[in-house]
Amino acid sequence: MRPTLEVADIFRRHGEGYRRRRHGHIGRVERRIMSAIETCRTSALGGHAEACTDCGVVRYAFNSCRNRHCPKCQGLARADWLADRQAELLPVPYFHVVFTMPAPLAEIAFHNKAAVYARICFNLKS
Repeated sequence: MRPTLEVADIFRRHGEGYRRRRHGHIGRVERRIMSAIETCRTSALGGHAEACTDCGVVRYAFNSCRNRHCPKCQGLARADWLADRQAELLPVPYFHVVFTMPAPLAEIAFHNKAAVYARICFNLKS
């Protein structure tokens, strides 16, 4: 069932104005992502016919953008990924801990993530 409003609908309606107002603040990559989502499963990308070999019914469908950021193209992949991650969870309560570091330490942590965060997580468990 198609949702009543999709990201593509918002981009089609407001995307061009947004890009004009934010000119110089939106990079080429972001513009390409927005364009891919806007054109996904529309005539702009062409289409193909799908035919059933048993009954002969032919269905025409527009092509997908296949962009990794597109909610239409990656919805199933996202659901599969979430199911895989949930299957890895242990049957215990989990807590998400957020903390702020002083700027000099944050700079060191940014460039040495594995070493710094491993040490911090070890200390939190103790």
